[in-house]
Amino acid sequence: MKTICVIPVLCILLFAATAFSLPVNEYLLDNGLKVLILEDHKAPTATFQVWYRVGSRDEKSGKTGLSHLLEHMMFKGTKEHGPKTFSQAIQRAGGMDNAFTSRDYTGYFELLASDRISMPIGLEADRMQNLVLTRDAVLSERDVVTEERRLRTEDDPQSFVFEEVMAATFKNHPYRRPVIGWMSDLRALNPQDLAEHYRAYYAPNNAVIIVVGDVDQKQIMEKIRTSFGSIPAGPPIPAMTSVEDEQKGERRVYVKKEAELPYIMIAYKVPNIVHEDGFALDVLGNILSDGKSSRLYRALVYDQQIALSAWASYEGLYKDPFVFLAGATAAQGKKIEDVERSLLDEIEKIKDTPPDGQEVQRAKNQVEASFVMQQDSIYMQARTLGSFEMTVGWKFVDTYLDGIRKVTADDVRRVARKNLIDEMKTTGILIPLPKEKGL
Repeated sequence: MKTICVIPVLCILLFAATAFSLPVNEYLLDNGLKVLILEDHKAPTATFQVWYRVGSRDEKSGKTGLSHLLEHMMFKGTKEHGPKTFSQAIQRAGGMDNAFTSRDYTGYFELLASDRISMPIGLEADRMQNLVLTRDAVLSERDVVTEERRLRTEDDPQSFVFEEVMAATFKNHPYRRPVIGWMSDLRALNPQDLAEHYRAYYAPNNAVIIVVGDVDQKQIMEKIRTSFGSIPAGPPIPAMTSVEDEQKGERRVYVKKEAELPYIMIAYKVPNIVHEDGFALDVLGNILSDGKSSRLYRALVYDQQIALSAWASYEGLYKDPFVFLAGATAAQGKKIEDVERSLLDEIEKIKDTPPDGQEVQRAKNQVEASFVMQQDSIYMQARTLGSFEMTVGWKFVDTYLDGIRKVTADDVRRVARKNLIDEMKTTGILIPLPKEKGL
């Protein structure tokens, strides 16, 4: 069984080592709109995506959640097209559409048969400049978002811990704010602030269009020029200048909420992927936490049986330095203090002794295989291009795998010793409370 699993991965990696590259064509319109087109003719489908360089990172204190709320409002209609018209048109054409908001960006996508991919172009151009943001509509959708926050964060203990850990990890950088916004800010939201947010950030010079699939780049580019070329550029986007102060010691937060089991999350401040430590941190995250053979799962779940889950993750694809996360859910009847001790012991082990070459190579193979295999999807090809473009530049895609391949065991130990230290650590503990009687 092991041989059957390994051979396909090795084949993928051998192919990737010599052939991985995305033949992207880049265009720039006079109004500042960047367009990336990648032809992929394996299937008669295509995706059209519009990415805006705005997320919770660009919001101000007291006005959090604007970017995510604006994402919701983009489906509520323009002067020409009424509410739900956009999605209904795409669905009638046999396609699908959706959107997403992050700390660094907001994106909108449509996935259609390639002979119908022209349909969303005019619709996206329309809502880039003609969105209707009436007071009543904004406040109504604000209520939808507050309910979303209640379900996904307030009533989800582990998500709530993550939010509290991020708020404690960053003191003055806007990464401390939740993408969905603080509940108090949402309740006090001024619709005029959302309109100003839209006018400031939804402009061609702050956007990138990505088209991937069975398209003719010259034909699709002409249609993009026709629909988007006349939209005037917006004012220059003010740079976000906040820089996080140096942390001088461990921070701890405790959350008491109704929950079944104790939970721990640890966040270490680390550089992003373009830093010299980035690739090795990525491999380190995989060594600690990729499958049941990973160090954390094997030690805490399988050997010691003190946790139901244990994981780690390098969050490096951000504009600014972000975090390396580690966490675990305690098993029934086990103390979270013992789980924390074992979690930190595994991190210390990798600082003291570098992993052997086989373990490092296996981790690099897994990172590479995952990265390459997701390119089979035109949607994921576009998402990869977009997430890199919004953070470190899309051309970094072509150097990513080469950087992963060069990581050594000594590199892994070096970045662990340098970055996973108490002075840069914030720990969050979930203390379960029993459910109230009658609920």
